[in-house]
Amino acid sequence: MPPCICSFNPPSTSICKFISDQPFLSMLETNCHSIKDLKKIHAHLIKTGLARDTIAASRVLAFCATSPSARDLHYAYSVFRHIEKPNLFIWNTIIRGFCQSSDPHVAIQLFVEMLVTSPVRPERLTYPSVFKAFTQLGLAENGAQLHGRIIKLGLDSDPFIRNSIVHMYSNCGLLDNAKNLFDENEDSDVVAWNSMVMGFAKCGEVDESWRLFVKTPSKNETSWNTMISGYVRNGKWVEALELFQEMQAEKIRPSEFTLVSVLNACSKLGALEQGKWVHEYIEKNNIELNVIVITAIIDMYCKCGDVETAGRVFKATPRKGLSSWNSMILGLATNGFENKAFDLFLELDKSPNLRPDSVSFIAILTACNHSVRVDNATEYFKAMTEKYGIEPNIKHYGCMVDVLGRDGRIEEAAELVRNMPMRPDGVIWGSLLSACKNHRNVGVAEWAARNLLLSDPNETSAYVMLSNVYAKSGDFKRAVQERVRMKEKMVLKQPGCSLIEVNGEVHEFVS
Repeated sequence: MPPCICSFNPPSTSICKFISDQPFLSMLETNCHSIKDLKKIHAHLIKTGLARDTIAASRVLAFCATSPSARDLHYAYSVFRHIEKPNLFIWNTIIRGFCQSSDPHVAIQLFVEMLVTSPVRPERLTYPSVFKAFTQLGLAENGAQLHGRIIKLGLDSDPFIRNSIVHMYSNCGLLDNAKNLFDENEDSDVVAWNSMVMGFAKCGEVDESWRLFVKTPSKNETSWNTMISGYVRNGKWVEALELFQEMQAEKIRPSEFTLVSVLNACSKLGALEQGKWVHEYIEKNNIELNVIVITAIIDMYCKCGDVETAGRVFKATPRKGLSSWNSMILGLATNGFENKAFDLFLELDKSPNLRPDSVSFIAILTACNHSVRVDNATEYFKAMTEKYGIEPNIKHYGCMVDVLGRDGRIEEAAELVRNMPMRPDGVIWGSLLSACKNHRNVGVAEWAARNLLLSDPNETSAYVMLSNVYAKSGDFKRAVQERVRMKEKMVLKQPGCSLIEVNGEVHEFVS
């Protein structure tokens, strides 16, 4: 926090001219590359009394609130609080800074403070940041009140504001509100079209999303990325790859976000050759290899079974993010390299800059599960809370139930399910029921099947697995009864599906 500047005398007219003539403020643009550099310049402004000047203070605030290289919102907030009479630019800057942060609620609080205590009134550049904060928080109902204020002020025709409102409604699932506002304006620009495409895709209405995408005038890079990511979000991975090929034919350069979506589609389909092509494209076109892109590449290779290449990518990355570590550990665990997964987890644990998180423990528990190492799994499960302060979630409990079940410790697994701090889901019950099938525990199987149907009445596997438990235990009468119950309730067994890639083309087989 900077020292209090209230004791300095106001700068004279000559000093104000000094501010515009001297290079200290221009240094923010030329020589300031970190928050450390910024604080040195700011300290000089405080020492000379120039920090009381509104122009100087606003330049410092803008740099630490919105600059990618020296962003520090705690420091920005401190600077803001030392400005006696913030002007409109200063209010907009601090609100915009927080709306783009992990604390968007502060942006809303500052906006309310501006309305209540400040003589400065918000204007057209203020509102989009506030709507963005409501969007991030998922508070479209609250944002609707601000929308009413916009209408009263006659600002609803401003395209910048209108687009931010459409984006808020569509992103938060209020599609009727978004569509009504969208349809009111016949000249909606590509930003509004993209928001609607994204909104329908996010709510699972991918066909409507596609219809809007086709009608979108002057599609830009974001339009294509939105539709491709919408397909991936809704499990239409083949369609996502086909649309990406069409995007290539239109000679539209994909962004890193598009490529991450395509890599995710390749991961789900096991389309290794297409995934390799995307990786080569990234390297040839100098696409920024940030943590998200690197993780997507590693994840693609692991899920397509090419763990060796995934390992090379991981090792070649100089600055690995935690997500990259987690993806590599999980990839090793699910491809039969459990020992390497354990070694890599220990390496992560010893890292000076990173610390295992809840996802890391899902990965290492998966390694324990695949190698049926119950004792190791129990140690890691206890260490989560005792050593790392991480509360296990339902996925961690699912891993423990699975590893206990695989080892034949059905009663222990059932006891763990009974003592879970949260309600077991269908995955937990299904895992326990599957273990009972393999180890012929009829009592626990009936209990698990009953609860599985309560959690999901349409889950056909409960009937099938319970019938198999009876059959394996030699009780063929009740096994047949379960099959009869399926016919009486017109329950159909879900078909099995597998994918295979041949000559770069993915083929699907259903049985």
